[in-house]
Amino acid sequence: MSNASGPPRFVPTLTEVFQPAVMPAQTPVSDNVIGPVALAAELEEQMVQRVLQRIDLTLERRLREAVGQLILEQTQTLAPRLHEEIERVVRQSVNQAFAQEAAQTPPRP
Repeated sequence: MSNASGPPRFVPTLTEVFQPAVMPAQTPVSDNVIGPVALAAELEEQMVQRVLQRIDLTLERRLREAVGQLILEQTQTLAPRLHEEIERVVRQSVNQAFAQEAAQTPPRP
């Protein structure tokens, strides 16, 4: 039967009493406490910088595409008008050249 006077002989027993350490209210916050916060802020800043770089690259590519598309559309709109204007100028130049040539050539008898 069991002996009620104490615990079995292989059970560890507490021989010292420990009191939790109490920090005084005026103890300054150490760098160890600020360190993780500063590290987290630095990591956040690095992440923000990487995201901004990716946005820059994407934005630059998309703007280039958009501007290229707008230039193509404007060129397609201007092409018929330019063609008409070039045709008009060439006709005037040819007519003027024929008129000048006709004025300088003596009449045939």
